[in-house]
Amino acid sequence: MTLMTEIISNARLQQLLDVEEIRALRIKYSHVLDSGKVEGFHDVFSEDAVLAVTVGKMEGIDAIKTGLAGAYETYDWKKKKHYPFMHAVTNHSITITGPDTAEGLCYLLDFVTGREANRHPVLLLGLYADTYKRIDGKWKITHTNLDVPWGSEDA
Repeated sequence: MTLMTEIISNARLQQLLDVEEIRALRIKYSHVLDSGKVEGFHDVFSEDAVLAVTVGKMEGIDAIKTGLAGAYETYDWKKKKHYPFMHAVTNHSITITGPDTAEGLCYLLDFVTGREANRHPVLLLGLYADTYKRIDGKWKITHTNLDVPWGSEDA
């Protein structure tokens, strides 16, 4: 293997590792959100991140934690101390745009777990558009926007 081939192979391997780390980051967001443990968002978002979702636009990690904690309280109608939704992400497309930057799109399938068993569990279908940045060696979401092409206002 020539030096140039080795350099190219290493770069391609790093890109694959980056894509998988970003994919895991987006999944971690869903797990943290659904658990209601907002402190976990420090591992997901940059300090200056912007999050625009169904419950509003939040700027900065503290506003994100406060806003999503508020949503957690609002939607826990049955007072079961858990978020009555499951956020499943799929079809994640990630483009590495620089050595420490990337963009991604993924679908959101949002299920309601607090409905009666005889009701349909799908709340909404969405599309997350994200930007990512590697900060201190770890990928973080710096901006995310959720577009909801189909959804139910009645959870």
